[in-house]
Parts: sequence; C-alpha cells; structure tokens
Amino acid sequence: MITTLLAWCILSYGLMNIMVYGTIFKGLRNGISEIGDSGIPLVSGVFNFISGILGCPMCFSTWGGFFLGFFIYSPSHELFQTHEYISWFFDGIMSSGAVWAINSYIEWYEQNRPSKND
Repeated sequence: MITTLLAWCILSYGLMNIMVYGTIFKGLRNGISEIGDSGIPLVSGVFNFISGILGCPMCFSTWGGFFLGFFIYSPSHELFQTHEYISWFFDGIMSSGAVWAINSYIEWYEQNRPSKND
C-alpha cells in the first residue's frame, strides 16, 4: 500500500514536471498562451485559465491529481474509503501536497549542494 502511494506521488510529480517544465510541451504551452492573449471573447478566458494551470506546478499538480485519481488510481478511495465519486477531489489535494513536498526538497537541494570548488 505504501509503495503504491509513493509510486502514485512520483507519477504525479513526473506528470507535473513534464507538463510545466518540459521542453517537449513548450510549443503547446506557448500556443495556449497566444490564444489566451488573442482577446477573443470567451475563448481567451478559457485559454488564459489553461495557460495559468500549465505555468504553475501547484495548480497543475492539483488538476493532474484529479485526472490521475479519476482515470488511473485513487489513493484516497483506497486509504480512507472515501466515496468513489468524490475521491478524485481529495486525490487532487493529495497530489498538490506531494508535488509541493517533492519540489521543495529538490529546490532546497539545488540551492544547497556543495560547489565543485569546496
């Protein structure tokens, strides 16, 4: 059970990392941002919302957690026996927290790693 939860958290982090920072999706992110900046009524608002999600690790990990919990595996349903129709919401919250923790550790390590001159 713990191994499955850890794997799900790492999967959630990987999904966020690829979508928010990955160069392979840079064209998609830029295209969505350009459509959002186009000023077309209703369309630009939706695409600005999506662009905001794709530029924010915590925002995307929440929505990615909704997706993973609904389509792949729901750890909150398995661990806490939440109803299957609402467990995806708690999966999004769990994903956001797990991604924040992993990302914070990685950022701390990048700032505090020893330099080659030490």
